[in-house]
Amino acid sequence: MKAGVPFLRSRLVAALVAGTFTLAACGSPAAPASPEPPSSAQQPAASPGGAAFPVSIEHKFGSTTVPAQPRRVVTVGWNDQDFVLSLGVVPVSTRAWFDEYATYPWVTPKLNGRPLPTFSAELNFEAIAKQRPDLILAIYETISKETYEKLSSIAPTVVQAAAYPDEQTPWDVQTLTTGKALGKAAEAQALVDKVNARIEDAKKAHPEFAGKVMAVDFGPDKGQHWILPAKDPRRALFDALGFGAQEVANELSDERLDLVDKDVLFVNGATRKTMMTSPAFSRLDVVRTDRTLYCSFDTPLGGALSYSGPDALLYALDALVPQLANAVDGDPATVVGDLS
Repeated sequence: MKAGVPFLRSRLVAALVAGTFTLAACGSPAAPASPEPPSSAQQPAASPGGAAFPVSIEHKFGSTTVPAQPRRVVTVGWNDQDFVLSLGVVPVSTRAWFDEYATYPWVTPKLNGRPLPTFSAELNFEAIAKQRPDLILAIYETISKETYEKLSSIAPTVVQAAAYPDEQTPWDVQTLTTGKALGKAAEAQALVDKVNARIEDAKKAHPEFAGKVMAVDFGPDKGQHWILPAKDPRRALFDALGFGAQEVANELSDERLDLVDKDVLFVNGATRKTMMTSPAFSRLDVVRTDRTLYCSFDTPLGGALSYSGPDALLYALDALVPQLANAVDGDPATVVGDLS
């Protein structure tokens, strides 16, 4: 999937919920499956003191038992690879999404020069089975019972908990769930604590964030906008920093952009130059007074906010917090606008 396609991805999510999108059960994988066993570098390191297996993980379809330390992990959710890599495990195959993913600054060190194989953007059961996984992670995806059963026939499969709507598992819960499945619970908790500490530091340094309403426009295209609601993982960092969310959510046309004319506007997936070609957008007060930030999908920041694993969030905090402070300080001269 191209880097600019996450906007279309939002449309697919809506279609999935409506039951109009089917997942491919056959076909050739996007990348050739390797029949070779994983190298020692691809195998998860033992947790301190040794992980206790088997482990059972509760989810919306019951529970999954992981019988032993996983050695061949396939990630099916759109962002699940980001959480696995944060825990030091290189999947044998991942769901294709952003083309640039392997080049991101928080990802490259984890790969250490190794490739990150992908199968197609469609859910290809044949390609997954060819990888001979011993664990499948499908947390950030709308998984039906039928799809879960097909995946579970290949390997133990972990999907999201019943407590959350589809594709709205909080990043910390996803981190801890992934860590438990990999036998890395302690490492996962340490990552959650590290990110939360950095968020708390940013909130203390910038109390002005609290109470400000931020609208996030994800992947605007040809007069259509996808406005992220509160608790959507792709705006989780803004929520955690104290920003409130706008009341409207999901698809919005140019004609109703007044509904996102709030304290701050963040555009993820388009540049300022592109957005200013829209008269409806350019006349918004939040735009005219330079309280809008822009980030294209082909930048690491755009990827960080989309994948939103713990390492991605740490990267995004460094890049975002100073510019968010500029956006709310009331001084147009301090706003950068386009972020790289």
